[in-house]
Amino acid sequence: MDLGKPDSYLDLKSGTRVYSKDGDELGKVKQVRAAVDLDIFDGIVIDRGHRHGGHRYAAAALVREIFERGVELTISADEADRLPRPDAE
Repeated sequence: MDLGKPDSYLDLKSGTRVYSKDGDELGKVKQVRAAVDLDIFDGIVIDRGHRHGGHRYAAAALVREIFERGVELTISADEADRLPRPDAE
């Protein structure tokens, strides 16, 4: 899987694929949560689809790396099933 070069949350776009630490596709970025003016990355809202619980929130601490064409989390697909729903969409 070629995700491209490491990138920043500032360039992360809606629709970018999100992967578990094992390489399983978890869904797509729905929203980036950040305070850009303070350069604080809070996390991402992942659209997991209706079969996998809809929208889920992954805090910045769970984001291992952001690449040009994907985001890799520090958790497994099973752990991603237990991510919380975002508090506001």
